[in-house]
Amino acid sequence: MFRELFANEYVIPLALGLGFGILCRLYLLRTDYRQYPTFPHGKIIHISLGVIASALGSLAVPSLLKQDYTAVTFLTVAAQQFRDVRNMERTTLTEIDKRELVPRGGPYIEGIAMVFEGRNYLVIFTSLVTTFATVLFNWWGGCLVGIAALVISRLLKSGQTLASIVEVQPAEVRVEGKDLYVGDIYIMNVGLTNAQELIQKRGMGFILVPKDDNATVSIAHPGQRQAILHDVATQMGVFTDEGEPSLTPLVKRDLETGRLGVFLLPQVRSHERAKAVIEAVPILESVYRMPKEAPPVEQGG
Repeated sequence: MFRELFANEYVIPLALGLGFGILCRLYLLRTDYRQYPTFPHGKIIHISLGVIASALGSLAVPSLLKQDYTAVTFLTVAAQQFRDVRNMERTTLTEIDKRELVPRGGPYIEGIAMVFEGRNYLVIFTSLVTTFATVLFNWWGGCLVGIAALVISRLLKSGQTLASIVEVQPAEVRVEGKDLYVGDIYIMNVGLTNAQELIQKRGMGFILVPKDDNATVSIAHPGQRQAILHDVATQMGVFTDEGEPSLTPLVKRDLETGRLGVFLLPQVRSHERAKAVIEAVPILESVYRMPKEAPPVEQGG
C-alpha cells in the first residue's frame, strides 16, 4: 500500500507543499502584547485554518497540471471562508473592545482582522509555489523555494511603525489652573483637585512631530491616535478606572503645526519604555494617507 502511495508522482510535492504551508502559518502566528489570539483555543482555530489553506494551495498544482480546472474552483470557496475569518475576528475584537479601559478603536480592529485574512493567503502562496517547484525541480528545489517563500512571508508580516513617520519627544505635563497641558499643547480641563494632584505626580507627556505632510495627515486620524493610547495602556498599564474622565489618557492635536500631544497615566512610569512603545505602534492601513503622492486636480467647467 505504501509503495503504491509513494509511486504517485505528486505525493512528495503535495507533502512538501503542505509542510511548508503549515510552517508558514505557525511562523506567522504568535501571541504578543495585544494578547490575541488567545492561547490555546484561538491558536487552534487559526492553525486549523492554516492547514486547510495549505492543503488548498498544494492541491491546486496537481489539479492544474492534470487539467482538472473544476478543482481549482475550491480556491474561490476558500477565499470566501477566509473573508468569514476576517468577519469573525472583527466581531470578536469589537465585543472585547467594549470592556477595555482604553479601547483599540474600530480602525485598529479592522487592521488586525485584515492581517488574519491576509496571512491565510500567504499560506496558500507558500504551499502553492513549494508544490510547483517540487514538481519542476525535485524535492531540493521545492525546499529552496519553500524557504524563500517563508522569507517573503516574514518581510510581509509587519508593516511600518510610527517611528518611520514621526519624532517622539518627551514633554512636560503641567496643570495651569484647571487646564492640563503637554508641552504647549492643551489637552483638557481638570476640575477635581485630587485628579490634578495625581496628574502632577504620575502623568507623563510626549509630543509627536510629523516628518512630512503625509505623516501630518495620517496621525491626525482619531483611529491612529486611539491605537497609540491602547498600545501604551496594554504594555505599561493605565492608572484609571471606569467613570474617571479626568484620569483618561488623551491625544490632542496642535491645529497649527499638526503635532500631537500625548498625555499618559501609566502604572509603570518609564519615559524610555513609553517612548519605545509609541515608536513601535503600527501605522494603521485604513488611516494612512499620502496627499503628497496625489496628482493635482485640474479645475474644469
